[in-house]
Amino acid sequence: MASRSAALSLYTLAILTAMALPASADWRQSLSSAHMAGSGEFSWFGLRLYTARLWHSGSAWDWNEPFALELIYHRSLSRDTLVQASMDEMQRLADRPMPAETLNRWSQAMRQAFVDVRPGMRISGLYLPGKGCRFYVDGQLVQEVNDPAFARAFFAIWLDPRARDPQLRQRLLGLTEQDQGD
Repeated sequence: MASRSAALSLYTLAILTAMALPASADWRQSLSSAHMAGSGEFSWFGLRLYTARLWHSGSAWDWNEPFALELIYHRSLSRDTLVQASMDEMQRLADRPMPAETLNRWSQAMRQAFVDVRPGMRISGLYLPGKGCRFYVDGQLVQEVNDPAFARAFFAIWLDPRARDPQLRQRLLGLTEQDQGD
């Protein structure tokens, strides 16, 4: 009898836990018709750091439509490393120097969104045009950033034609060699 009571308690706890999860626990619920546009590996000095995957709903990727970018990590990296590398790239791609207040606000947003990663972990970003973005760690919503300029600058790290790894950009967009002038 005690084991049946314990099993019922565990079952009830599991149901209550599932009900307590936020409705937007995974970006796929917000982009339900998404399909993968492309994927690729990012390596730094021969070390494979992560696999990137771009998801969108339209016939072609577009800054005016929501999309998701998943990064599946192959190495351990600290939150501070992720934030600093992102800020460096956002500043490199900016048309002009960014004000210190913007840099501080954006760094803080990423510190709240990111975690120390280890192999197998996944950080996903959902781009919401004109609104901002959401960040998910292993499928759980961690941070929503209501700043369209931040969202555009962040995702430009991978999707801007001046991205540090233009071949990864091409693979993410699903472009062939004939399309590389895009």
